Amino acid sequence: MIIFDRVIKRFMSKTALKEVDLKLTTGKIIGLIGENGSGKSTTLKLIAGLTHPTKGIVTVNGTKANRLANQVSYLSELDAFYGFYNVGQTIDFYATQFADFKLEKAEQIREFMKLDRNAKLKQLSKGNRGRLKIVLTLAREVPVLLMDEPLSGLDPMVRESIVRGLISFIDLEKQVVLIATHEIKEIEAILDEVILIKDGKIVGHRDVEQLRSEENVGIVEWMTSIYQ
Repeated sequence: MIIFDRVIKRFMSKTALKEVDLKLTTGKIIGLIGENGSGKSTTLKLIAGLTHPTKGIVTVNGTKANRLANQVSYLSELDAFYGFYNVGQTIDFYATQFADFKLEKAEQIREFMKLDRNAKLKQLSKGNRGRLKIVLTLAREVPVLLMDEPLSGLDPMVRESIVRGLISFIDLEKQVVLIATHEIKEIEAILDEVILIKDGKIVGHRDVEQLRSEENVGIVEWMTSIYQ
C-alpha cells in the first residue's frame, strides 16, 4: 500500500504538490493523468524515494519512502543506458544490480517486445529504447511498479497491443502499478483506477469501471469535464 499524508513538495519558489492525501492498494493498475507540470512525475519520484516531501509523509507498505530499492521498480522518462552495451548485456547488467531481477522473465518480455539481444543500444530507435526500459522495469519482482510515460516514443500502431500484452507480466496479487501518462486512450482498457492532478492538487480519483457504468463516460471525457 502507498500512502501520501498531507504531502507538500516545493522546488525553490515552485510548489509542485499541495497537501496531497492519497491511498493506493495492491492489486490495482492506476493511471495518473494531468497536464504537463501538474505534478505527475514528482508524485512518482516521491514514491521511489528519489526526492523527499517538503512537508508530510510518503510510505510504501508501512515504510517511509527513502530510496526503497527493494520495493519499487521505476521507469523514468529518461534513460541512462551504456551506449556501448547491447540489449542482452544491459539485461545481464541489471540482473547484477537487483536481487529481485528475474532473467528468465526479462527474456520473455524481451521476446514479446521483439528486441534483438545483440542490438547495440546506441543504434536503437527511441521506441526500442522505450521497449527496453519496459523490459527492465517489469522484470523486477517488487511490490510497486512506477512507470513515467512508458509509451513515449512507441509507434502508435503497436501501443495498444503492447499495453494489453504487458498484463501477463504483472502479478496483481502482489503488485500495484502506477502509470503516469498522456496516452490515456491506449491504457484506459487496463486501468482499475484513475487519478487526475491539476496544479499540484488531486482533483479526482475514481474507479474506472464505475465511471463507465454510473456516468457512462470514459476517462478523457471525465478529465475534460473537470478541467472545463
